[in-house]
Amino acid sequence: MDVQNLREKYPLLITFLEENQYSRNYIGCFKREIKCILSKAKSEKWNSYTDVYLFHTKRTKSISVLQEKRGIIGAIARFDLENIYPDRSYKSPIFKKTAYDLLSEEFKAVITTYCSVERKKGKKEDTIYTESHNATSFLLSLQEDNIFSLIAITEKAVLDTFYQNGKLRRGCSYKKNIAAVIKACIPYFPNNICATVLSYLPALRERRKNIQYLTKEETSKIKTVLTGMNSSLSLRDKAIGLLAFYTGLRSCDIAGLVLSDIDWNSDLIHIRQQKTEVPLTLPLRAIVGNAIYEYLINERPETKCQNVFLTQVHPFIKLQSGSLYSISMQIMKAGNIRTNPGDRKGFHLFRHHMAISLLENGISQPVISQTMGHQSPASLHPYLSADFLHLKECSLSIENFPIQKEVLL
Repeated sequence: MDVQNLREKYPLLITFLEENQYSRNYIGCFKREIKCILSKAKSEKWNSYTDVYLFHTKRTKSISVLQEKRGIIGAIARFDLENIYPDRSYKSPIFKKTAYDLLSEEFKAVITTYCSVERKKGKKEDTIYTESHNATSFLLSLQEDNIFSLIAITEKAVLDTFYQNGKLRRGCSYKKNIAAVIKACIPYFPNNICATVLSYLPALRERRKNIQYLTKEETSKIKTVLTGMNSSLSLRDKAIGLLAFYTGLRSCDIAGLVLSDIDWNSDLIHIRQQKTEVPLTLPLRAIVGNAIYEYLINERPETKCQNVFLTQVHPFIKLQSGSLYSISMQIMKAGNIRTNPGDRKGFHLFRHHMAISLLENGISQPVISQTMGHQSPASLHPYLSADFLHLKECSLSIENFPIQKEVLL
């Protein structure tokens, strides 16, 4: 691997990142990775940037760390080999090897069969990706125990992938995704071996955490922050916050909102939900429409990008869903609420508040489900636990139960 070009030109890359206001931490990641490449390329006998990435896969199993390495190394490779500077919108991988490529031929056949079967049934690509990704991870764990075929899989080996030192390290959703892949393959592998593997998966109880909710005091502070003239928030962040608060839209749908989705004449928003791909029409309240309009006229940069909400630094591109979490944190900070460790701060709190408000105002559950864009009425169940107004109607009187006065003091 020839690193001479990178050695000579990498200062230009660092200067570009600094001039385009990339974060100090992000620039530091580039500097550390470039230093690693220049110092180890010869001793490690790397032939390509793919080898650089694979070097890191042997040092850590952290998915988040490897995702970061993949992005950084990919950007360095494009700069070195193609003279292309980083672009926040660029996500295409440069590496030929994936986790799937590391599977044995029989395990590859499992993943390939599953994908083919479920695509014919019309399952969403996002679901296929998640389930096949978890199954690939599961099969790779088995390969670490020198198991490379379905017939060689044992119950102990399966349980070892879920438990470590007697403690559960894989959750119910992980198990369900693996089960979906194995189940789809049952008719396509001999001796009912997939059903046998399926029986080895542990019986896990699905748990649902209590959903945090906004109190009336928090709601009041949020409204003040989003509508106040003295707020430290930008016009963009106010518009996003009001849109989330008064419509309950998911972050991915807010980030994906384009200019043509807003019908200003009819005061409506028309979208196709990214999670379900189902069309959804919502009323555009004046307080929301005015905030969006003010952002479009006074703050949004001029660009050909059709997305409503853009980044605030060059290049001006659409916001990613993850960026909206940072915006929600800024709103909470401006309102001086939810400052304790473990407090939930994402926009799902706004979505939850929207559902509860509709419930408390007597709106029927089917109408609420339609407004929230739910495909199944059961999706509303988690919100019912915070509908205190109607829960109180179910409470039982304790008049007939003798309790000493001191107990109630």
